[in-house]
Amino acid sequence: MFNDYPLISIGIPFYNAEKYLGFAIQSVIAQSYENWELILVDDGSSDNSLKIAQEFALKDARIRVICDGKNRKLPYRLNQLILESKGEFIARMDADDLMHPDRLKKELSFLLENPGYDLVSGGIVSIDHKNNVTGMRTVNKLVTIDKDSKSYPIVHPTVMARRDWYLRNSYSLNYPRAEDYELWCRTSSVGDLKIAILPDIFLFYREFGNIDPNKLINSYNDSYKIRQVFGINSGLRNFLKVKMKCLIVRLLSIFGLVQNLAKKRNMKFSSITEEKELQAVVNTIVNKSLT
Repeated sequence: MFNDYPLISIGIPFYNAEKYLGFAIQSVIAQSYENWELILVDDGSSDNSLKIAQEFALKDARIRVICDGKNRKLPYRLNQLILESKGEFIARMDADDLMHPDRLKKELSFLLENPGYDLVSGGIVSIDHKNNVTGMRTVNKLVTIDKDSKSYPIVHPTVMARRDWYLRNSYSLNYPRAEDYELWCRTSSVGDLKIAILPDIFLFYREFGNIDPNKLINSYNDSYKIRQVFGINSGLRNFLKVKMKCLIVRLLSIFGLVQNLAKKRNMKFSSITEEKELQAVVNTIVNKSLT
């Protein structure tokens, strides 16, 4: 199925992620597809994150750690990961999420079988700060993007892309809270966002109990600036909508309810059986990391 088993480079930038980083790394080690390299880039952490990363690297030759002691923010580190990668394909991931065990196998299979696409992404299962599954977000069928698209149902950490695509499409450093959205807008505007969004679950995405209201507000503001640049819904109505969303976040934060935003955008599981099966996958990854 996998001709010559191409190498996949997995990039995880991290900053003060000691609470969850070990789980994230273990989910990579647990992948059913084994020809990968994991690049862990420290962004100037002051906790034990770097030590955790280095301990994993000592145990598995496929893992390497990069550290310069500086805090350069996510877009810079993402570009660094692209340049450091050796694989034909690059997979994104955040330091507090978990990969589904078959993520790499399924995404690589799709890209090998569909050379007309440069990127693939998929759905997520939302998990809370205690590793409990709380909901899911996914499309019902394969979705593609064209130059006239106004929205992008792409969950950034689920993306796998051909390295050549990333080399010609780096992340902008101007929007540190919406670098992915800017990349989708820019590449879509020139017809270079050949992505397939699949209904498959590829990631356990940590949300409830992990939402920072200030970061969320900055994301709303950065996204609005990007829409202005590319002429996407950038009028007064959209400006007022953004300000209203920021106000709602501030009010929810005051009353200790901001974490509920994670639940609002999720779908319910199709059955209790599905929920239990997905929880079992999470438990296996987490328990293995703790041993």
